[in-house]
Amino acid sequence: MSRQPTLKQLRYLCAVAEHAHFGHAAKACHVSQSTLSAGILELEDTLGVSLVERNNRQVLLTALGEDVVRRSQDLLREVEDLVTLCDAASEPFSGKMRLGVIPTVAPFILPRLLNRLREQYPAFQLFIREDLSQHLLTALHHGELDVLLLALPFPADGVETMTLFSDEFLLASPPSHELASQPVVRTAQLKGEGLLLLEDGHCLREHALEACKLRDSDVSVPYQATSLNTIVQMVANGIGITLLPRMALDAHILSGTNVCISEFSERNVARSIGLMWRRKTPRRAEFRMLGDFVQSCHAV
Repeated sequence: MSRQPTLKQLRYLCAVAEHAHFGHAAKACHVSQSTLSAGILELEDTLGVSLVERNNRQVLLTALGEDVVRRSQDLLREVEDLVTLCDAASEPFSGKMRLGVIPTVAPFILPRLLNRLREQYPAFQLFIREDLSQHLLTALHHGELDVLLLALPFPADGVETMTLFSDEFLLASPPSHELASQPVVRTAQLKGEGLLLLEDGHCLREHALEACKLRDSDVSVPYQATSLNTIVQMVANGIGITLLPRMALDAHILSGTNVCISEFSERNVARSIGLMWRRKTPRRAEFRMLGDFVQSCHAV
């Protein structure tokens, strides 16, 4: 029987592929550079092929090495899923879970969610990463995250989603704006307005425009911001109007401001909030339980 590569050797190879540097890869693996180099050489000897090209300036993978890395990443993800599944088998929410959350959801849902999880499941370890949707999706596919909490739909392959609830959009205006005195407005009234939006890459921007059936060309964008809190301050200072999700208002994002809120006359001017996970994960049932838990926290 031919010799089999070890998981440790495959981890070393994936680390070299990620960092393109033996020293940085060794540090990420918490071993010495000589140990990592020896592990890569042993892997090449075991497989009987060359996987890494070495020179004084950089580390490159051979064409075969790149294919082996991709397959190794899949194998390592499967192994980690297997271990975490067994850890959590005895009782729900008794192991660890890595959750990715987008910035326009995290501050408005996580405080209540984490407090209730801590109260009901004290042994549960939930690790949080807050980032843009595309970055979180990449981390999910790389096995760095287990499940995502984000706005749907979001284009992705090889995943499953669970829609949790609808998050209504409302219009926020400074008191001096002509729309501020109208408790109910139509989305068509936004055309030609100076609409404050988040920077490209924030899915809230696309979902808000889509919900109002608007295109970028239908509105002027005087400024872009990286957070809803910054946009609220811009509105309060009369720079423009914006669309805010209901969950942000419920979390008192307008506290201390004189910003006026109007509802839309049309139905379904909203985004959907849900979970996303890898289609082949064995933890589907646990993620659905998490979704039910998020729904119960939001309904309070």
